[in-house]
Amino acid sequence: MTPSDKNAPATAVALANPWSVVPPLGNLDAYITAANRLPLLTLEEEQRYARQLREDGNLEAAGRLVLSHLRLVVSVSRQYLGYGLPHGDLIQEGNVGLMKAVKRYDPNQGVRLVSYALHWIKAEIHEYILKNWRLVKVATTKAQRKLFFNLRSMKQGFKTEDAADEITHRDALTAAQIDVVARELKVKPDEVREMETRMSGGDVLLDPTPAEGESEHAFGPIAWLSDERHEPTAMLESAERDRLATDGIASALKTLDERSRRIVTERWLNVRDDGAGGMTLHELAAEYGVSAERIRQIEVAAMKKMRAALAEYA
Repeated sequence: MTPSDKNAPATAVALANPWSVVPPLGNLDAYITAANRLPLLTLEEEQRYARQLREDGNLEAAGRLVLSHLRLVVSVSRQYLGYGLPHGDLIQEGNVGLMKAVKRYDPNQGVRLVSYALHWIKAEIHEYILKNWRLVKVATTKAQRKLFFNLRSMKQGFKTEDAADEITHRDALTAAQIDVVARELKVKPDEVREMETRMSGGDVLLDPTPAEGESEHAFGPIAWLSDERHEPTAMLESAERDRLATDGIASALKTLDERSRRIVTERWLNVRDDGAGGMTLHELAAEYGVSAERIRQIEVAAMKKMRAALAEYA
């Protein structure tokens, strides 16, 4: 049996029941091809399925309504490819809008589902674009969203004064063009300028990864923002060091006997008038009438005891 013979039963079932052609996962082209093969519904079929869903909660009827309009989602999603987001994600969000439309569709209103669903499909795609096109949201109010989605198409329709080529979305608008956009969209010219600036400016990494050949400590915009002197963690660490260096040391010294305390003080805390360090082991050994090694042993034991006292104090 050839591969075509093996697939013959499945193909026959698909031809006999076109609703059995479920769009495959993992391959966008195959999904689009399968979605375009699904049959369209007549007005009578659409209303019958819609009533079955509303009155009886028939999920199979809902599935027929959704599947028959998948090609609409594919078509609408293509209009938003210029925003640089994956086509598959745009289709997925549009499908969510389609399912919301099917759930709310009322066949008694005298409107075809395709017209009603168009609003919901675009609404979900718009929301996805606004959330994912930039790390910082470029449009929050209803007026800003309208401006965001119309400014791009209007800019592409303008002609430059010196050439017949259409300007791209990165080219700046002239004052006259800004006035035209503001008048048609019923917004202020300043709002048009601000939105154009937001749309033309890309995201900037505060701490970018060094390119090949650059130093690991390559300069980045975050260098302008960092202030280690007033960074909360650094300030707390500095305050803790100061506390341990003053009150902590004083408390630890109190745990030592008089000789050990003087040895540590003369060795590490006192500074001579000439700026040199404290007393040497031999100087302290001569003063106490013991060997330098004995002074070192006393010093080591005293420092160990002080570290334990500082740990408790901290």
